[in-house]
Amino acid sequence: MSALRTVTAYESAMWRGLYRWITRRPLRLAPGDVAFGHAGPVKPIFVVFIVLSALEIPILDLIITRLVAWPAVRYVALAAGVYGLVWMIGLLGALLTSPHLVGDAGIRIRNGTSVDVTIPWEAVDRVGHRYRSLPSSRALQVEDGVLHLGTGGQTSVDVALREPLTLLAHTVREVRFYADDPKALVALARER
Repeated sequence: MSALRTVTAYESAMWRGLYRWITRRPLRLAPGDVAFGHAGPVKPIFVVFIVLSALEIPILDLIITRLVAWPAVRYVALAAGVYGLVWMIGLLGALLTSPHLVGDAGIRIRNGTSVDVTIPWEAVDRVGHRYRSLPSSRALQVEDGVLHLGTGGQTSVDVALREPLTLLAHTVREVRFYADDPKALVALARER
C-alpha cells in the first residue's frame, strides 16, 4: 500500500505543478524567503523529450491508421501518447514551480515533487559553493554520511551540519544539492 500511496502523491503533486505552471501561479513565499531554481541542467533534456513526444503522436497515429484495422488500438495509442506528453510537461512544471528556498526557517531543499526537506539554521555549520559530478544519475544518493540531492547528475551547494541530522530516513553530516545560481544562494545563506 505504501508504494501506491507514493505513486498517488507523486502523480497529484505533478498535476498541481502543471496547474501552477500553466496558470502562472507563483509559489507563495513567506516574508524574507528567496527562491532559487534548480532545473537548469535538466530543462533542455525535458524540452527535447517533450518535442519528440509531440512529434511521435501524429506519426504513430498515421502508422497505426495504415497498418491496424481496429480503431480501438488507435484511440488507446493516442490517449497514451497524449497522457505521456502532458505528464512530461507536468513534471517539468513541477520542477520549475518548486524551487529551493532560503528564509528565516533555514534552507528548504526541493526536487520537484519527490524531495522537500528543510535544514534549520541552528543545524548549519557552514555553506559553500562547489560543483561536483555524482557517480550515478539518481537524484537522491547517500554516501559516507553525505546526502546528495543532485540535478542532472551534479551538485553545486555544500551544507555542512553542526551535528548529524536525520533527513529523508538517513542520518547525515553534510548535504549537497544543485542550485542554478549557487553563488547567490550561498551568499544569502552566509548572511543568515
